Amino acid sequence: MDKIAIIIPSRLNAQRLPNKPLKLINNREMILHVYDAAINSNVGDVYVATPDQKIIDTVKNAGGNVVKTSDKHETGTDRVFEVFKNNLNNEPSIIINLQGDMPNIKPHAISDLVSYMKEGKCDIGTLASEFNSLDEIKNPNVVKVAIEDKLSNKNFLNALDFFRIAESSNDKLYHHIGIYAFTNKALMRYVGLKRTKLELERKLEQLRALENNMSIHVGYVKEMPLSVDTEKDLIDIKKIMENKK
Repeated sequence: MDKIAIIIPSRLNAQRLPNKPLKLINNREMILHVYDAAINSNVGDVYVATPDQKIIDTVKNAGGNVVKTSDKHETGTDRVFEVFKNNLNNEPSIIINLQGDMPNIKPHAISDLVSYMKEGKCDIGTLASEFNSLDEIKNPNVVKVAIEDKLSNKNFLNALDFFRIAESSNDKLYHHIGIYAFTNKALMRYVGLKRTKLELERKLEQLRALENNMSIHVGYVKEMPLSVDTEKDLIDIKKIMENKK
């Protein structure tokens, strides 16, 4: 039986929105909304990985699993790998790197990705949805993924490229969602690779995998979770989630 771990990397010093993980939505910290979704996906054990004591205290006080990690990591995946290696003894066969700034991600999106990974033959899996507006397409904070063919809820297709700037859309361009599923071997290989020029230019670490011929497959989800990067995003997500209380 596959052992699956969901690891949520989190830190306080986000440049655009400091203390982001601890921002309150419905009187609950953002990081806990993400943790709740991970738990409710029912796919495996869940851990928050962070160097910050305030996040540790918040997760512990809510009864969650949290691991204190180094504050020297350059990427979230490096932080995930520390927990995978030092705390989980390299045991999980599938490791989910779940971004801690998507408080309204649906639990079924996480479980769907795991299902895709069990059926597919790729190094890394991720998710995407359709754009809601032209503004999203032109917004550099919205990451786009170009795919080999049109997505549906029945396929798991090769990603060709990831980027931030696009002037127009087509039926093979999608709104990327910040969640990654690694096979055990893929995660160990990935963290040993040097950061690439394109990764650094676009500030998208998944490009390191593509530039080293690692396969990334993309699955479709209908509901697009909002990634909170700015104060405006925080206002928007509060409106969305507080209206659903």
